[in-house]
Amino acid sequence: MNHHAAVEEHPVTDPGIEQHPPRQSDVDPAVADRAYRRIVGMLMAVPVLVVAFLVVYFAVPRDAELIVFGANLKMQTTLLGLSAGIAVLLVGMAAIVWARSLMTDEEIVDDRHELSSPPEVREQVLADIEQGIEETGIRRRKLIGSGMAGALGLLALPAVVSLADMGPWPTADLRAQTIEKTVWAEAMQLVNDVNHLPLKADEIQVGQLINAQPKALQDLHGTAYQQAKAKAAIIVVRMDPNTIRIPESRRDWQVDGILCYSKICTHVGCPISLWEQQTHHLLCPCHQSTFDLGNSGVVVFGPAARSLPQLPIMVDKDGYLVARSDFTVPVGPSYFERDSSKDFQDGDR
Repeated sequence: MNHHAAVEEHPVTDPGIEQHPPRQSDVDPAVADRAYRRIVGMLMAVPVLVVAFLVVYFAVPRDAELIVFGANLKMQTTLLGLSAGIAVLLVGMAAIVWARSLMTDEEIVDDRHELSSPPEVREQVLADIEQGIEETGIRRRKLIGSGMAGALGLLALPAVVSLADMGPWPTADLRAQTIEKTVWAEAMQLVNDVNHLPLKADEIQVGQLINAQPKALQDLHGTAYQQAKAKAAIIVVRMDPNTIRIPESRRDWQVDGILCYSKICTHVGCPISLWEQQTHHLLCPCHQSTFDLGNSGVVVFGPAARSLPQLPIMVDKDGYLVARSDFTVPVGPSYFERDSSKDFQDGDR
């Protein structure tokens, strides 16, 4: 009966663990010492490569070229990749040599047990962990541990330094000249977004919405054009002045009920043009933020947290719509450094 039970439990004879053949580093201290020196040497080369990375990053011009086998390569990018790549490679190689030459490599068997371990088993696990630490040899060869920790820590420097390539530091002056500024300026003409014809005030009907842009965009091309239009796109609407609220502070921002607003939603920057003539509401198609253009663009529904920026406008001597100035607040979505104190709030005068 015991024989049958054994057969059912182990239908195949358990071959056991094969005899462990010792490595050269296990029997010859000189071999172990040579492996130790190789590991430390590779880890000590990592700080040198990190310093080389930093020197290349700050000293080598970005437009410098390197000719290799007839191919033109960017010198800075090539040297950065080589220094950082070799540093990571050396850390990996050091870890492999450490594991293969100095750490204990004997096979062990751990029989399965129930998920709930008794206290003596947990104590045994802690003892095994302690034994594993001892078998790594790190306590006897302390330079490996400190060298590995130092190498891995220094490898973070290239990544941190490379974050500078994400763009310049967003100081107040830089923001004022970039993301908080558009091409709109005093006397800049408003033109139709489709045919680029100027907009004449007396030709715009009550209830009409026109997608428009600044005339200056016609002088821009490529990336500059796309970036400028992304911030300067506008909508022009005309409403009966008797049915809308025009604050005293914005009395001269409009022309007989003609108002101009940014076309960019203040939530996540979607373009807006869904116009409800009866309610004077402008609806964003992305997340349903709704702005009341009859009340200085305040939010009446949805996730947007700021009023739609309004562009001050007037008419020139020929009756065409022109801007009085740039937007008085940044257009588009919010960002951490943005000052929202100047945004229009419902009830402002």
